[in-house]
Amino acid sequence: MKINFEICIYTIILLILFTAVLQNRFKKVLVGIDGSANSIRGLNEAISLARQSQGIITGIHVLPEFPPSYEINMKSYRSQLNKQAKKFMKSAKTSAARHGIEFNEKIASSKNTVDTIVGFARKSKFDVIVIGSRGLGSPKASYIGSIAHGIVNNSKLPVLVVK
Repeated sequence: MKINFEICIYTIILLILFTAVLQNRFKKVLVGIDGSANSIRGLNEAISLARQSQGIITGIHVLPEFPPSYEINMKSYRSQLNKQAKKFMKSAKTSAARHGIEFNEKIASSKNTVDTIVGFARKSKFDVIVIGSRGLGSPKASYIGSIAHGIVNNSKLPVLVVK
């Protein structure tokens, strides 16, 4: 049986290049964190992606923005939401650290969660967005939540939706 060494060499080179591309594909991973079971599963997938490419993860949590006329009445509620977001981020950072992954956090306020996440991902040049299929929001869609649906439809970046 005659082996064509030229083909073997080209195959090995292609495998090495393919492996290098996959390893460097997702260096910057953005993951939506809202404390739901699906966002925790999303974090676990983000950790897996980051481990494969020696990447870093940034967790994003978007707090609701209230009209200025409501701000006085909502101060303690906003404070409670902010504490809860920091708790989610601390837990996510601990999970990432257990796997040797650097974790950064971003807590934002906005009336439009989808635009905030997609815009931050684009401006910060993330390689992929990881999001749970359904978060803590109201059930507007039966299979995929409204935030995940909006991100999939509005992002030009790859989006991994985790169930």
